[in-house]
Amino acid sequence: MATAADLDALIACPQCDALHTAVEPAMGERATCNRCGTVLIAPRRGAFLRVIALAVAIVILMLGATFFPFLRVNVAGMKHASSVFDAALAFMDGGIMIGLSVAVAALIVLIPVLRAALVIYVLAPLTLGRPPLPGAVPAFRLSEDLRPWSMAEIFVIGVAVALVKVSDMARVDYGPAFWMFAALVVVSVLKDTMMCKWTIWRALDPTVRS
Repeated sequence: MATAADLDALIACPQCDALHTAVEPAMGERATCNRCGTVLIAPRRGAFLRVIALAVAIVILMLGATFFPFLRVNVAGMKHASSVFDAALAFMDGGIMIGLSVAVAALIVLIPVLRAALVIYVLAPLTLGRPPLPGAVPAFRLSEDLRPWSMAEIFVIGVAVALVKVSDMARVDYGPAFWMFAALVVVSVLKDTMMCKWTIWRALDPTVRS
């Protein structure tokens, strides 16, 4: 029968669920899945600090992208500018549409910001060489659980598709929030790519730190 120590020494591939014995590679090297090639462990020197910097950038970009004008539409001499915040409030006319408004704001804005804040909360003390803050383990787990529900990039893709149709009927100018969202998608991908979850879980493990 496998013991707890044996199970702790295993790592499952997030793509194909193949089990491997977790062996930490040298700094800068990567451990990949033998079956599908997915990167399992990729420690990098100074990665925690870079991930924190990217998470802070996500929070700043999201705040600006939410309230600055996203698009400006010009139809027959009539101009109108709208922000993401305005789009969320457009559903606040009572009834079930209030729930839709809350869902739009949560999936596009609140969840990405919450994920970035949780990552900062977890990694900040580790970067300073201090013990994790209380609740760091459930905080990081929540951040990972919310990952499929963070849909800022889906929003940008949806807007791009809509603009193709709208451009035939009106002149559309991109506001600063559009470019912030575009930068936000790139920064989010960089953060998730740079973050080695196995290394973070290991750093949060009290038995490893002792």
